[in-house]
Amino acid sequence: MSDTRIGLTHMQSHFIADNDDVILSWPYKNDVMLAGADTEDIKRNESFVLSHTHSQFIRHLLSDKAFTGFKRFDANGMSIPEALDGTDNFIFEGNNLIVLHSIASVFRGKVKLIYIDPPYNTGSGSFAYNDNFTHSTWLTFMKNRLEIAWQLLADDGAIFIQIDDNEHAYLKVLCDELFGRHNFRENIILKSSTESGVNAVNVKRGERLFKVKENILFYSKSDSFRFRPFYTKTAYNHNYKYKVVKKGDEYSIVDVWKQKLNDFQEVHHRKPDDKQRQLLEWEFAEDCLNEPETIYSLEKNIKKAGEKFKHFAAENKAKQIVEEFLNSKNETILVYDGGMLVPLRERVVNEGDKNYFGVLASDLWIDIPTTASSEGGVDFKNGKKPERLLMRIIDMCTLPGDLVLDFHLGSGTTAAVAHKMQRRYIGIEQLDYGKNGAVARLQRVIEGEPSGISKLVNWKGGGSFVFCSLARLNAYFVDRILQAYSVEECNAMAEELKNSSFIKYELREQVVYILPEQDLESARQMLLGWLDLNYLYVDRDESRDADFALSDADISLTDQFYSLYGNV
Repeated sequence: MSDTRIGLTHMQSHFIADNDDVILSWPYKNDVMLAGADTEDIKRNESFVLSHTHSQFIRHLLSDKAFTGFKRFDANGMSIPEALDGTDNFIFEGNNLIVLHSIASVFRGKVKLIYIDPPYNTGSGSFAYNDNFTHSTWLTFMKNRLEIAWQLLADDGAIFIQIDDNEHAYLKVLCDELFGRHNFRENIILKSSTESGVNAVNVKRGERLFKVKENILFYSKSDSFRFRPFYTKTAYNHNYKYKVVKKGDEYSIVDVWKQKLNDFQEVHHRKPDDKQRQLLEWEFAEDCLNEPETIYSLEKNIKKAGEKFKHFAAENKAKQIVEEFLNSKNETILVYDGGMLVPLRERVVNEGDKNYFGVLASDLWIDIPTTASSEGGVDFKNGKKPERLLMRIIDMCTLPGDLVLDFHLGSGTTAAVAHKMQRRYIGIEQLDYGKNGAVARLQRVIEGEPSGISKLVNWKGGGSFVFCSLARLNAYFVDRILQAYSVEECNAMAEELKNSSFIKYELREQVVYILPEQDLESARQMLLGWLDLNYLYVDRDESRDADFALSDADISLTDQFYSLYGNV
């Protein structure tokens, strides 16, 4: 019999589904992209890509590194920590690829949730992140970091990656390859903006539709993962209208909506008009939501129930009273008029001091406020994610005390929400945003700042975190070279590098280095070629070398960090 299936095939006409060797491929896939995520990387020509042929350098580059500048922030302000322990929260400053590999020996398999909001590769260059990678280097950048991040996840952990449409499809295929397609849980659609603004001109011209959504790819470490179900706000369901109260061994039941209509007619001697009925419906919903423990709906469709329950319900129908039924899980079910009474309390969404009616969540999230400009005292008009979004994701997948990781921390929303929700956290950020950065924001959180989810979780302040940076060597020169604005500046750095012990060994005996009178990029690349890749950052094992000038406190605290949880 001939094969009549329809599907994608390769050049040999074999179905993709029948082959294990079909993967996403692009230039530099097996290389390591060291470049960070700031706008300077555009000027840097998306350097610093290390070919897989530099395998010995890459192994050394990704080994455990030393940290410096340890500071603890708590209610008493800033201090140098005397010791570290397994309950500390950490904010690391430095290249996130290097930091992820360095902390892997400590946190491998211990992270319950990863959330990242990486650069979207839009080409806009309008934010502090480098949003202008070319397609292939962006994929390499993401692959390098996702591979090691996956190792940090606990067996019952999950990762959420927020992305727009520019790279969403390719990122999905990449994640399927890295994480396993069977571990894909959802593609969540988040409404991230409104149908307004300057882009209306493009819509009216028929050029582009309003971009009001972003995607959140959700993967779990194993296909046995289960999230915590939750409800989102929706219009009140008027089927929840029965007030049931137990007195002694008996129950009373009242149709609250019917009673409200009867009360109106007794007073006004007529039925309510449309406007009055609308007001009554609003009052009815408010009354029920204010006492959800006593309000129920009546579910008459019990076809899927067990035979024992059906028999009990049938006998109950003739009695017209509320009775209790004990199911196989030892749960008490209230039965009335041959149906099951479903409690309103299971459908309530509480926000602060107000209750709303809820519906079980879908993969379309349109109920989260689209702007977060006023949260956390952070002045980012674009790019900052709402605390409500992180609260939902953290609540779905973690419990108090669980560990949350964000290695594109930015303004610090993930860490701020985790802190308020009593989760432990690790944040990694390369850039210093000053008063708009994670460190300053978390200090305000400790002080009890009231924005974002503070009211929802009754946040009053407290807690602590530890900040530290990668100890840098040639990484310092890399940054200076890649930010050079003239060949003359490169020549001046060449003179400085001659006296450095961190240039390649085989070049140290040469007396003169002459930069060709070429373009700036050629001058930069020549200088980069002089640097010894083994000395971009200080290795943990070499932290005591006097040449690296680490303080006794940095050396001791680096050792303590790597010994957390019994690691050596």
